Amino acid sequence: MVLDEDTAKKAKTLLRELRDPVTLIVFTQEIECNFCKDTVDLAKELSKIDPKIEREVYVFERQGEIAKQYGIDKIPAIVPVKEREDYGIRFYGIPSGYEFVSLLETIRTVSTGEHDIANESIERIRGIDTEVHLQVFVTPTCPYCPRAVITAHRFAYISPKVRSDMIEVIEFPHLGNKYGVMGVPRTVINENQYIEGAVPEKVFVDKILQVLEK
Repeated sequence: MVLDEDTAKKAKTLLRELRDPVTLIVFTQEIECNFCKDTVDLAKELSKIDPKIEREVYVFERQGEIAKQYGIDKIPAIVPVKEREDYGIRFYGIPSGYEFVSLLETIRTVSTGEHDIANESIERIRGIDTEVHLQVFVTPTCPYCPRAVITAHRFAYISPKVRSDMIEVIEFPHLGNKYGVMGVPRTVINENQYIEGAVPEKVFVDKILQVLEK
């Protein structure tokens, strides 16, 4: 089991307000992937905790066309969808430790449509007319990382122009090197601009719009 009894009980409490079914599409691989099995097991255990959570599992090397359809280029990966609608939200690497909360909160947002983003920020995010890619680098032991991930994922939920990836940097050290990740959370915006730390929502939106203006 991935979840101990106490964590499973807390998850059930956090998920009790789910409304519509959410499917966790999991991409895995049978070799050279340390956390793929645990990620699949995590989705399986969540589906047992709440029947509104469904799961689909695809093996990357055998079902590459489906991975390509969702733009999956690394594994393990989780894509939460509702009624086949893809919100551009991705979890790369197992969302364990503190990041388990990010997964639960994202499931809740996708299921209920509730996201706690301020109206001013909603208007600004929905006003974006060009593509935005957010990559939030995290580690399981970082208590501040879920705030950055949850906010980025909620922006993606709000706007079809925004894509948001959680990337567990220990599992993808080459990406940490590529983007100069020395501490977490670090959010990469459109490949070449950065936010350090878990900044307030308004600051996050300001930075995104500043990047687009350039």
